Amino acid sequence: MQDESDALCVAEAWLGEGRGVALATVLSTWGSAPRQPGSMLAIRDDGAFVGSVSSGCVEGAVIEAALAALQDGKFRNLEFGVADDTAWAVGLTCGGRIAIVVETLQDHAMIAALNQTRRRAKPVARAVDLATGNAVLFDPEQDATPIGLAARGRRAAAITEIDGSQWFLTIHNPPVDLVLIGAVHIAQALTKMAAQLGYDLRVIDPRKTFATAERFPGVRVFTDYPDEVFASAPLARHSAVVALAHDPKIDDPALIAALSSPAFYVGALGSQLTQTSRRERLAALGFAASDIARLHGPIGLAIGSKSPEEIAVSILAEIIKVQRRAQ
Repeated sequence: MQDESDALCVAEAWLGEGRGVALATVLSTWGSAPRQPGSMLAIRDDGAFVGSVSSGCVEGAVIEAALAALQDGKFRNLEFGVADDTAWAVGLTCGGRIAIVVETLQDHAMIAALNQTRRRAKPVARAVDLATGNAVLFDPEQDATPIGLAARGRRAAAITEIDGSQWFLTIHNPPVDLVLIGAVHIAQALTKMAAQLGYDLRVIDPRKTFATAERFPGVRVFTDYPDEVFASAPLARHSAVVALAHDPKIDDPALIAALSSPAFYVGALGSQLTQTSRRERLAALGFAASDIARLHGPIGLAIGSKSPEEIAVSILAEIIKVQRRAQ
């Protein structure tokens, strides 16, 4: 989460200054709309804004609606598309459609608590009653109330009916926990690219000459074996494990832990022959065929990559592909 450009973090700061703040959230998209559901734009009472709901296409119209909402305190449900009379006026001429909810923010303490949970890389959801404006925060993976159950399995934003009331839900999942096993050249390329995607990075390699701060500046580096690291910092549903050491003594403990965890992606470097041997070892340890099938190997999309940088691109592309399918 980048505080200096994150819409919710800036909204928190503005609320702390006593300013009026509205929040626009992408509810759904169709076709080639440029931003995904859950994307946010925070608007201050003087028209200043941060974030994006359309990469510039409809921001002007959304800001106008937000300023109006700050005047009357009412939600706005907006929809733009190339077929609309307003399409050319707002600039959405790329063939997509986009639905946006605009609300006014009142509770500074709640937004601060929301951001604090996000900074801890924990899942958190916010639900707002569209009739009353009452809002609640909760854990979308643990809450067993009707609101919590309505949010279960959702990835971004939605309007849903609960006990006869319309609620606006926003789901905030932590960034991808990308765990690289083996501090090799491919890992160096991966950390640079993954940082641009906002991933939370960990590099694990017991070989201390490989796992150094100099080779991985600004990245958390661990020189214990993977299973030891995971004992104190477990893998979660937002984890992606990439085994690159090419040494079973290092890779295998990581893969055993990863396949026993809810991590959404598990991949391992190596040829088809190496993968066959690896799968045989996992089967001998009692892993079911369905568990072993979760292992992506040879790792990465088949794009003919050769250099460490090209291999890193193929790995990240595969992680993104698996993540989007899981959503």
